[in-house]
Amino acid sequence: MTDFTVEAHHNPTSAERIAQILQDPGFGTHFTDHTAVIDWTAEAGWHNHRVEAYGPISMDPAAAVLHYAQEVFEGMKAYRHDDGSIYTFRPHANAARMNRSAQRMALPQLDEQVFIQSLEQLVAADKQWVPDGEGEALYLRPFMFATEAFLGVRPAKEISYRVIASPAGNYFGGELKPVRIWVSREFNRSAPGGTGAAKTGGNYAGSLLPQQQAAEQGCDQVLFLDPLHDNAIEELGGMNVFLVTNDGRLLTPALTGTILEGITRSSVIQLAQDRGLTVEERRITLQEWERGVDEGTITEVFACGTAAVITPIGELVDGEKTIASTGTGEVTQAIRDELLGIQTGTVEDRHGWLHRLA
Repeated sequence: MTDFTVEAHHNPTSAERIAQILQDPGFGTHFTDHTAVIDWTAEAGWHNHRVEAYGPISMDPAAAVLHYAQEVFEGMKAYRHDDGSIYTFRPHANAARMNRSAQRMALPQLDEQVFIQSLEQLVAADKQWVPDGEGEALYLRPFMFATEAFLGVRPAKEISYRVIASPAGNYFGGELKPVRIWVSREFNRSAPGGTGAAKTGGNYAGSLLPQQQAAEQGCDQVLFLDPLHDNAIEELGGMNVFLVTNDGRLLTPALTGTILEGITRSSVIQLAQDRGLTVEERRITLQEWERGVDEGTITEVFACGTAAVITPIGELVDGEKTIASTGTGEVTQAIRDELLGIQTGTVEDRHGWLHRLA
């Protein structure tokens, strides 16, 4: 067990203001009073583990992250259960993925137990910020970035690891409804040997322009393709994709190094197999998707990720052509209900995915 020092915020948010925020938390717009922080240097390794007041980060203009984008992050949620306890979902998987991302971006590895302890320490300090409304949670954002001040292309020798937290409602807002997706023909998300499998900011920065184009077409998200393999589907700007067939199969793009290995993705696969569905992880072309919908062999399509959990895809817009699906199907709804039930403590956690934070 690593010792974290805790310095309470000298002017914390009032209980009345927190209650007001939690009435309509939105997503990623309000932040709790504290942050967990750990420093790293090449000489000392990880040190100075602490919880301190949330606030601006003082950083040199030559900090490596600003010039060479050496950073990684994670996304997870803390859920308040009916008895008031607070749990998170599969944190060991997030810790392992963060270390894989860190390795790809030439950043230091962080011990998984210390990663989890940083979540525990922050939630203990800010547990009053965890909402209890349906579909609501406290979003946790662990991240690691290069702080060393230098101009030169090499791994930084000074790193900061931090965790911030933000109360969150439904990612797409309001009740669950099918979303509209724009197919990007102009831009790719990643390439073989690139950083597609790492959860790093550059991947998301590269998705912003096509996401903007999607919004201009009245769409909620963008779908990226693999032009090297007959326009096989890859993933959305921040979510993995699944297709349900009429003969009991669940199809999803294989992890080929260009797709992020989603924690929600792997959980959906397990829950689908528990239900007797045959899961196929393989290349799926846009043509197969369109043909399957036209012939009725593909009956449901949905996307998944930590923020949105599971969201049905209602329409796929490819230029002048639109591929429509049936909306929120039976399989989509059942897996979503079970997954949310496990996370919020109303369904048995038979796979041991929950970890108590407070």
